Amino acid sequence: MVKIVDYKTYQKEDGKEFYALVVQGGIEAVTSQETNRTYLTIKEAKVACTFNEDMCKAAIGTELEGRIERVETEPYQYTNQDTGEVITLNYRNEFISAQEDILRNNVINSEVVA
Repeated sequence: MVKIVDYKTYQKEDGKEFYALVVQGGIEAVTSQETNRTYLTIKEAKVACTFNEDMCKAAIGTELEGRIERVETEPYQYTNQDTGEVITLNYRNEFISAQEDILRNNVINSEVVA
């Protein structure tokens, strides 16, 4: 289960605006690779939508069936908004709907079947 917690405004190359909803998963315990200590975190992802700004505002607080999954990507630069530090990442967080999760885990790819 994820919850819509915010929305962001973006601009297309043609100048038109569109919106993305910010969704958060539940609290997760993870182990630091540097200190080997456990800490708590929440994964967050942005999901493009066809909503206008009023609809985005109204959607905040809504819960959706699904989860947030880390997906590997080509390396890219990311600037931490709080510290200004620039780091290189090779992943992004992606919202996986409950329906998509069922398909991923239960449908056999035709290439696999002999």
